[in-house]
Parts: sequence; C-alpha cells; structure tokens
Amino acid sequence: MTNAVLGIDLADRKQAAALTDHDSRVLARRRAVCRAWQLGPVLDWAVEQARAAGFTSVTVACEATGHRWQVLERLAAERGLNMVCVQSLLVWRAREGEDLTWDKSDPKDAMLIARLTTQLRCYEPETSDGTWSRLRQLGARRRRLLTESTACGQQLRDLLECVWPAALEAAKRPLESSSWCAAIAVVLARAGDGDLSGVRRMGQARFVAAVRRELPSWGTTRWCRRIVEAVFAATDDAVGLVAHRRGTLERAGFVTADWREVRARRTEVETRMLGVLDELELTELVGSIAGVSVIGAAAVLAESGNPARFTTPRALVKHAGLCPREDSSGEHRGHSRLSGRGRPELRTAAWRATWGAQHANPVLRARHQHLTTREHNRLAGMQARAACAATLLRWLHAVVVRRVPWDPDVAAGRRPQSVVVAADTSAGAPMGTVISAA
Repeated sequence: MTNAVLGIDLADRKQAAALTDHDSRVLARRRAVCRAWQLGPVLDWAVEQARAAGFTSVTVACEATGHRWQVLERLAAERGLNMVCVQSLLVWRAREGEDLTWDKSDPKDAMLIARLTTQLRCYEPETSDGTWSRLRQLGARRRRLLTESTACGQQLRDLLECVWPAALEAAKRPLESSSWCAAIAVVLARAGDGDLSGVRRMGQARFVAAVRRELPSWGTTRWCRRIVEAVFAATDDAVGLVAHRRGTLERAGFVTADWREVRARRTEVETRMLGVLDELELTELVGSIAGVSVIGAAAVLAESGNPARFTTPRALVKHAGLCPREDSSGEHRGHSRLSGRGRPELRTAAWRATWGAQHANPVLRARHQHLTTREHNRLAGMQARAACAATLLRWLHAVVVRRVPWDPDVAAGRRPQSVVVAADTSAGAPMGTVISAA
C-alpha cells in the first residue's frame, strides 16, 4: 500500500501514462512522444509525483504485448521499481465494463491497467536469462519453418495431383518419404518443359544413380528401391491435365527447391536448439522420457520457458490451456472441456510431441487406452490424446525442475517417488543431490 501504481499503455511512438492510488483515483497523467526504450524520464517523473502525494515509490504496470514490456521491465529494474503485467483480454473487458461501450483511447487504457493492478488482477512477468531466451527464439523460428515446410508439401501434392497424379501413387505416404522427394526433385529438374520423356530416356539405372546423389539434400542416404522405381515407371503415365504440365511442373520445381531449402534451414535450427539444451544440461533428462524425441521436448521447453517458474506441474498445464474447465451449477453437471486459454504455441508443441510418444511410450499408451475404454466418463480419441499431452507436460516439469530422469514406474503410479531433490544450492548441496527419502 506504500506504492502508487503507474499504468502505461505502450505503443510505437506515443505512450500514455496514468498514476493512480489504490482507490483508482488518478493522481497525474502524462503523454510522451517517444519510443519504449526512452521511457526513463516518464518513470522518474512518476516517482516524483508519487512521493509528492505521500507514497514511497511506484509500481509499474502495462500490457504484455510485443517486446516493449521487456524494455520497460529493464528500465524499471534499473530504478529499483517493481513491474507487473496485465492480460490484454482483461483490459478489453474492463474497457467495455467501464461504461458499457467499446470506446478506446490510450489514456483510458492506461487508467484501466492501473485499476486492474490495484485489484491484483495482474502477474509478475517471466524474467528469463539469455540461454532460455535464445531457446525461445530458436523455437519460434522452427515453428515458422515447420509451417512453411508443410505448406510446400501440400502445394506440391496439389500441383502433381492436377497434372501427374501417378507420381503420388508411387508411395503410400509420399510427402513423408525421402526417397519419393528425391526422385521427384530429379524428375522436375530434368522436365522443366513439362516433357517427361527426357527423364524416361535416362534409363532406370541412371535415374536411380541421380536419385541417390540427391538423397543427402533431403537429410538421408538410405533409399527405397521400390519407391524410386515406381516414380520412374510413372514418367510414362499420361493421366492428368497433360496440356498444363509445362507450367505446372515448372512451378512444382520451384516449390520442391523451396521445400528442400526450408528443410535444410529447419535442420540447422534444430541442431542449435539441441546445443542450447546441452548448455542447460537437460539433454539427457528430457531424452530419458521414452518415445519423446529430444527436439520435441526442446520445442515444448522453447514455448514454456524455464518450467521452474511454475510452482506446480498443474500450473504449466494451465499455462498451455490443456486443463479441463468445469461446467456445473447446483445439481447440473455439464461437459468439461479444455480451457483453451494460455499459450496456444505451447499447446501445439505438446500435442506434436505426444503424437509420436503415445505409441512408443508404454505409460502413455496404457493411459490413452484406459481413458478411451473405461466405463465411466469415457473419452474420445482426440480428448484422450489431449489428456496425454497434459501428462507429458507434467513429466517434463518433474524431470527438469527436480533434475531426475524419467521413471516409468513413478509415471505410471506403480510406486511413489522415493527421493527429494535439492532445489536450492545455497545450502551447500549441488543440484540433483539426494537429500532424504520421501
């Protein structure tokens, strides 16, 4: 109660600030035409105004949008000021609840941010170090490259389905086969004019040799003879819009080149992410979870940040929006659904990591089977997979925070965890030391 609250509505060039007391009475307002990293004088002005009104200091509050709040956090820390963040959704609803209209202005938003802070509807923002911040940035780039890679693959499928559908029949899952991708790349490189007879004249032996030279560009040297020979045989097929092959195959060649380049960039980013996990000494820990690839776990940690900032594994699950929300009133019991709040990118990363782990991890496989076959409150397949994604997040929180490898018996509940791991090294025990038996 000794601090006034400074609500700041951050923007690109014009900043609005409102200094209020704990009853939301505005003590002072200020508009500043400056960038976010030039808000130091505004903070100094707020401290002077707060002390003149009888307060000791100032608590800074803003919306956690974009990157500007991180700049403001650094400026506040340099002056010894505390900073909190308010969710944008709360500000939007408070704006409507103010006078039942949707009118918006920067000074009004600054005042609403300060009011929500005095009501304790705020939170302390995450303060990550350089290593965790780098992992998050690499994860964001990998996520974008995954989207581009998927788009290139689907576009290639659409183009070939139009003018050369026989090529798609050469493999059961053509877009997932490196041999098929390499064979198509060879064909499109030699059939830019849409005429596949030139590829046919190469002969099967020369075509296979060219495909094997192309395979390292797709991240492998192993090849499937059946798929490569099936692609070569398809060059004699005349089904499809043959008259459109010239332009369509030319465009498909561009798409294939883009796809190959995107895959190479994604491999480079994933290698760097694994290097960051090595710096954090987490590679062996997250790799101990059966069925979960290290890069899949790295993608989850890139979106969640350091799991140690969450007091419980359930808090991490809620941050991902994978916790069920209750729908009940009196004797009525509705259907519980996922909240869908929190960080959607974390939810997607956990879903992708669970997709493969569900079949390779015996504990997840048994849990999915139990959830889909139990008599009471049976879940559908996708619902059970979402529950397994939440379970995976709990496991990652446990192995990273406690610094202990994953144990299938503990994960399945067959025996309780028997050790308590040191979480504070100030007492002289290094991280991961067994302190006592549970």
